[in-house]
Amino acid sequence: MMNQALQNIKVLDLTRVLAGPYCTQIMADFGATIIKIEKPGEGDDTRKWGPPNLQDDAGNNTSESAYYLSANRGKHSLAIDIKTPEGQELIHKLLEDCDILIENFKTDGLKKYGLDYESIHARHPHIIYASITGFGQNGPLAHEPGYDFLAQAMSGLMSVTGEPDEQPIKVGVALSDIMTGLNCAIGVLMALNHRHSTGKGQHIDVALLDCTLASMTNIAQYYLTSGQLAPRLGNAHSTIVPYQAFEAKDGHIILAIGNDGQFARFCDFVGKSEWARDLKFSTNSARITHRAELVPQIAAILAAQPMRYWIENFETINVPCGPVNTMDQTFEMEQIKARDMRIEMKHPLRSEKIALVGSPIKMSETPAKYSKAPPVCGEDTDHILANMLNLGAEEIAALKDKKIIG
Repeated sequence: MMNQALQNIKVLDLTRVLAGPYCTQIMADFGATIIKIEKPGEGDDTRKWGPPNLQDDAGNNTSESAYYLSANRGKHSLAIDIKTPEGQELIHKLLEDCDILIENFKTDGLKKYGLDYESIHARHPHIIYASITGFGQNGPLAHEPGYDFLAQAMSGLMSVTGEPDEQPIKVGVALSDIMTGLNCAIGVLMALNHRHSTGKGQHIDVALLDCTLASMTNIAQYYLTSGQLAPRLGNAHSTIVPYQAFEAKDGHIILAIGNDGQFARFCDFVGKSEWARDLKFSTNSARITHRAELVPQIAAILAAQPMRYWIENFETINVPCGPVNTMDQTFEMEQIKARDMRIEMKHPLRSEKIALVGSPIKMSETPAKYSKAPPVCGEDTDHILANMLNLGAEEIAALKDKKIIG
């Protein structure tokens, strides 16, 4: 009986930075064996993207950055120089016992190593091959490098993020990378189901630009339906009012009134019952039209009381309201603790466990399990080559002497 949903799946992970590693970490949490291929002596680019870095027992910074730790748990690091023919042959041998290859090189970037989709498919037709790029495998920008910041800008996401009278702003986390990693994981699982029926692998092509545009949902449809551009409204919503951040007496809260019933209850509580009967404010469409008149009046009312007053009272009348938390406040929430969103794992560079963010996917029969902390570069090289490829100690030593593995 399977106690993890992906425990029989092996993934060769040729990704680095965030979109690809985030995708493979999802699969690792649910039992997939992830073999992370890294460049000997260097490893994933994000290992160096600190500070902050993990500190050892003596309080010294290690080479493991917080950025790297955020997306690489549950994986086995195998250091191979894929630029060498011997390294490429090791990849092919590993693929004989793998199900999936995920890479995020530039389009056609692996062709010179014989590790592109066509080459892999010809030799390993069962392999599901997923490519993560900035712009996809076709089109005039296909060969351009991709970056989260570019995707946020070019997709239109930044055009609707920020205050109306200020410059466009990127989201505070690399959201394009994260969404692309999620879409890649979804595509891989669909391809696994297809292969279960047909025995055939296939190529999955996901791009930062595509995934970010698709995530624009109602904002993109706003334009397609009306021919007009959704306005940049800061923390406000383009098609719902009031739905934004407000300043209370001691901090910021958000008010997310999504229907006219909620608005009427809000009006009764704040002593403005007449708003719910006023044709300028009684319906959401009217509130959108008269946003500039209504919102300042709401802001003045909310500024008069502390955050807790509004949050507790609005909760009793079923009006959506919440605090704008900092990260320390978020991790102190009882709800976050109850959901096991902060986990601890043993790391080889520390005697005490390190804290990581838990999986948001809760499954009743095959829950996430956290079996292995983010690995040190090349940590599992000997073990994988000995156990998956049956290489002897002398063969492994010879590969190390040639600097093919590390």
